[in-house]
Amino acid sequence: MAKKAIQQFQLRTVIGTEKRAKETLRLMEEAGYDGIELCSYMIKKMSLTIRAITRIAGMPMGKSGNLDWHALLADTNLKVVSIHQDLGTVKRVPEEVIAEAKSYDTKYVVITGMHHFDYSDKEAVDALITDLNACGKRLKEDGIELLYHNHNCEFRKINGQTAYERIIENTNPEYVNFEFDSYWPTEAGVNTIALMQRLGARMKLYHINDRGSRVTGKTSSILTSDSMELGYGNMDLKTMVQIAKDNGVDAVVLESHRNWAEKSPIKSFQLSAQFMNENV
Repeated sequence: MAKKAIQQFQLRTVIGTEKRAKETLRLMEEAGYDGIELCSYMIKKMSLTIRAITRIAGMPMGKSGNLDWHALLADTNLKVVSIHQDLGTVKRVPEEVIAEAKSYDTKYVVITGMHHFDYSDKEAVDALITDLNACGKRLKEDGIELLYHNHNCEFRKINGQTAYERIIENTNPEYVNFEFDSYWPTEAGVNTIALMQRLGARMKLYHINDRGSRVTGKTSSILTSDSMELGYGNMDLKTMVQIAKDNGVDAVVLESHRNWAEKSPIKSFQLSAQFMNENV
């Protein structure tokens, strides 16, 4: 049975102190979640660069990196389903990446896409594919599996084919598989269900979010949609979850990255828990 997890990034504003982190983890379990997906840069002291990038993006990270996450999680029944990592670190210090994953008893390291990268550049994408295959091979030597997590930038096209399709076709399934995020291809206008079916068993983890509008009352003729709690937006999430389960995903991971109900990530994951508990 797939675990029901939450991405640590969603929790960034409510895990800045030991007391708040413990309470947030307790509320996760109370709501029915049994897993958490960690971000490597959030479980150790963050660089000034990471702090600056996330602050500029309107999603400041807080001080979770100052906490002892091994100790915090040891006091819960939550399992670490994976750790998000950047490709540069995997290339530079694979031994440290492997050791970190093993210390949290997870077999998955997830590459979260590339920053300041041109996904319409064939040579750049092919170089990325080469790096993914090489890093996946290195991690597998020590029993760790490499996954690639998409956003919407991978759906830029190269000679009529999306970069994501090129990555699927040219990565070696023995070394590279996928954490599929259905929100971003939906946002990009892609046939998300067909893409999930194409990935099949290469989809090891499934990132879930909904998309819609929280606006009430009279509006103009065009609205801007955004992240929503599960079942409160317009995505066909029941079908998507069933495809993920049919293909044996190890976890369905919630990440409502912004636009939370009552401006609270906790309230947001509590509302999404009903869908998770009924469908995962």
